[in-house]
Amino acid sequence: MSTKLEQAADNVDSRYTISGVLRPQLNKVFPTHWSFMLGEMALYSFIILLLTGIYLALFFDPSITKVIYDGAYLPLNGVEMSRAYATALDLSFDVRGGLFVRQMHHWAALMFMMAMFAHMMRVFFTGAFRRPREANWLIGVTLVLLGMIEGFMGYSLPDDLLSGVGLRIMSAIILGLPIIGTWIHWAIFGGDFPSDLMLDRFYILHVLILPGIILALVAAHLALVWFQKHTQFPGPGRTENNVVGVRILPVFATEAIGYMMVVFAVLAGMAGLTSINAIWNLGPYNPSQVSAGSQPDIYMLWTDGAARVMPAWELYLGNYTIPGAFWVALLCGLMVVLLITYPFIEQKVTGDTAHHNLLQRPRDVPVRTGVGVMGLTFFLLLTISGGNDHIAHFFQISLNAMTWFGRIGLIVLPPLAFFITYRLCIGLQRSDREVLEHGIETGVIKRLPNGAFVEIHQPLGPVDEHGHPVPLEYAGARVPKQMNQLGFADSDTIGKFSPAELGVTERVRDAEEQKHHEAVETMRALEETKDRFDRDATHNSAE
Repeated sequence: MSTKLEQAADNVDSRYTISGVLRPQLNKVFPTHWSFMLGEMALYSFIILLLTGIYLALFFDPSITKVIYDGAYLPLNGVEMSRAYATALDLSFDVRGGLFVRQMHHWAALMFMMAMFAHMMRVFFTGAFRRPREANWLIGVTLVLLGMIEGFMGYSLPDDLLSGVGLRIMSAIILGLPIIGTWIHWAIFGGDFPSDLMLDRFYILHVLILPGIILALVAAHLALVWFQKHTQFPGPGRTENNVVGVRILPVFATEAIGYMMVVFAVLAGMAGLTSINAIWNLGPYNPSQVSAGSQPDIYMLWTDGAARVMPAWELYLGNYTIPGAFWVALLCGLMVVLLITYPFIEQKVTGDTAHHNLLQRPRDVPVRTGVGVMGLTFFLLLTISGGNDHIAHFFQISLNAMTWFGRIGLIVLPPLAFFITYRLCIGLQRSDREVLEHGIETGVIKRLPNGAFVEIHQPLGPVDEHGHPVPLEYAGARVPKQMNQLGFADSDTIGKFSPAELGVTERVRDAEEQKHHEAVETMRALEETKDRFDRDATHNSAE
């Protein structure tokens, strides 16, 4: 079989001479830290979104034309609804595998957004956005924003009660924009809400335009990672000019395929065992039936929270009225602008224009880490405020109190989070320096001749003539804090989830001892040969 593959490869290479181009690319090395798999999780989720979306597009009709439902879901038989909602019900109850694919599509969208968000936080807190990777940061932020828009339009297509409420809120916020709001609303909805064209426009954007843009940006993102080389955490043998890890073939490719299968399996299990967006329980969109408890998906919940905690401020400028919804759009836009421009702001403040391929530990840059935690606190408070009615109902507390908690918390908690995070980072730095200067605490207490008790420390490096550890320089890598992190423990044995069979440990230890004995004997033989050669050389020179 391998001979046939080699012959086929030779035939292809003899025609296109691509081996010289592919060989160095296939020898590319990838680091093995687990956090680098977050981006791959987002990529695999996007692949699932494309595959399931193609299947759903075969059966879905985005028309807002009114029909009388007559399908498998009996409670809604005879109810007037849009063609979009009727085909969504048919997908769930009449199409083979339709409900499974629809729920897998929805779960994959959530995983896609959460994985992108986690990946972006990893990039931020480790400084992977620094020069020369500013462009990849901009692409990543754009992908997150496009993912939010794509997801919002996706769950708005069925025209059920919940999606209709979300579209109505979006329409109100857009109309609240001064001067340009009416024109933007017309461009998106094609007229007043609800319009006959809005679902058709959303459908084209959702299945054609936005996926194409996202696919192009993902390709550009991966191309930049490929040709700029991968970042890595500091460690033994790792410098700004190399990458330590595994080659793409066969190790990394095998791990990536296995990880992709795991993502597929998890999403398939969630789609088959858990229900999400049960649109048949909501009914078609009807403005008179809107009630509390309406929230978007979690990645859009922060925008809803901003609308809930924003005071009802109105500003009158001549003939123009700026409603409270405008401040929501302004706040969200300001957060996006800060996210986009942060790498350039940090570069301007610190004056750091060097190229960086080694990552930073969050504790080593306390200001950036504090700013990141402060931003996360602000974002999470907005997200929590987006579900304040659910929280108030569940815990039997005042909804007004929840609203004021969100307003006050947005002012007080982010600076407090910055201060606490900053002090924690400083404390962790001191802890690392103490170990580098004095060694690791062994837990062994020694009594001195004068009766005093001291704890014995294990030095990490050389000692001076008095036996005191020589302080080591901090290199940006993880500092061992426990004795079992120094490699003093016995060697690991290859095993499985079940206990190893009897005698495996002993055989492995015997094999290692024999290998060590053979190495010692080899070195001794080499030394004897060298000594004999030196004696012969001395004797010949004497003659």
